[in-house]
Amino acid sequence: MNITREKLSDLELCIKVDIEENDYIENVNKQLKEYQHKATIPGFRKGMAPKGLIERMYKAAIVGDAVQEQLNSSLFKYIDDEKLHILGMPMSNDEKTGSVDFGKQKEFSFYFDAAIAPEFNIEWDKIDVKYNQVSVTAKDVEAEMKRVVERFGKFETPETVSAGDYMYGKAIELDKKGNVKEGGIDAFASFNLANLKDAELLSLFEGKKAEDKIVFNPYKAFPVADLERALHIDNAAAKKFKADVEFTLSGISRIVPHEVNDELFQMVFPGQQVKDEAAFRKLLKKEIEKANNEQSDYLFVNQVRKALLDRFSAPLPEAFLKRWFASRGEKDMTPESIEADWNDKYVPSLKWELIEEKLEEIAPVNPTQNQIVDYIKDILRKNDQPVKGETKEQTEQRLEQAARSIAADRKNVGQLTDRIFADNLSKLFKDQVKPEVEKVSAKEFAERAKMN
Repeated sequence: MNITREKLSDLELCIKVDIEENDYIENVNKQLKEYQHKATIPGFRKGMAPKGLIERMYKAAIVGDAVQEQLNSSLFKYIDDEKLHILGMPMSNDEKTGSVDFGKQKEFSFYFDAAIAPEFNIEWDKIDVKYNQVSVTAKDVEAEMKRVVERFGKFETPETVSAGDYMYGKAIELDKKGNVKEGGIDAFASFNLANLKDAELLSLFEGKKAEDKIVFNPYKAFPVADLERALHIDNAAAKKFKADVEFTLSGISRIVPHEVNDELFQMVFPGQQVKDEAAFRKLLKKEIEKANNEQSDYLFVNQVRKALLDRFSAPLPEAFLKRWFASRGEKDMTPESIEADWNDKYVPSLKWELIEEKLEEIAPVNPTQNQIVDYIKDILRKNDQPVKGETKEQTEQRLEQAARSIAADRKNVGQLTDRIFADNLSKLFKDQVKPEVEKVSAKEFAERAKMN
């Protein structure tokens, strides 16, 4: 066995694998004996066929398999031993290898084209990305307070409609003359009066009771999203729906907000000591900031990722890689489609794969099994109900077992794995870039997020 390589360019080489008879003959002889013992050939008892006959019938195929096995193991061992950073996979150079006859040849030479990953370094000091952090205003806290008291409030079914109520009933589309439109909308619908676009329209509904009929224009009264949900139509149809409807009221639902008291504090923040409304609002603000920071991390990662890709200037062995992608035999990877998508799809993917390898040298970003288990355990702990008489150690053991059971099924943890990967990447980027924090409004943040 002898393996050599020839440098074709800075990023391409040709690997030659010479295989001699001694490299595979022991394996061939062993298999021929097994064939001789097992073969059932007409005119001979099982296992009694002459060795020469067995060799004539099977040796060429057995030699082919043995040589191929030796070739694969030797080639990849050579790549590992020589620490060659290969892009894609080595491709057989059939022109140099020529025709092979496993029935007649005893020595073989195989040639493979391969591409080497380019050398490059990440210049972190040149990655100029700020960390956009949304400023939480008193208005944001007040809006969250309203959502919380409503979420933990109770439903009532009043007899007449008032502002902010939910209305349920049947909506029938009318034509321009006010008659029922043939083939038009005829659906059971619900509308939330808290979403009225024009407060003056409230008079159409206020004071109405079950069985009353109300004619109104849903497009003028409610947002498009409400029309999609209420009338069971898609977004495009909702945007075009400008007709009046006759709405027959059948029921009313009203949320009575929960009183701001100790009971609410414990329902929202179980186990925490919340002494008054001011402390409660501070905790709500922290929760908003936490949610905002997740979005900030997401934007920051995207911005740094884009900056890293933009600054990646190392050359790629494009000709080889295009051939390699085309050789994979996938339907959507024809030479024409690869060429068309090369700069927009393939190049960024290849660059990011190389960048990720550099990132892994700094700190692991792909989630470990223990990280996944700990993440699940934290989720379980937040929603866990204490078991009477259970010690702290027993609780931890129970949560650990439950988390490992959930993590064992990869279908359960796909999104969690993505979340942990994003967290790891965000931490690594923060450590390397050391970004300046820039406070922005929610509107400004949304505009910047759209650009990335």
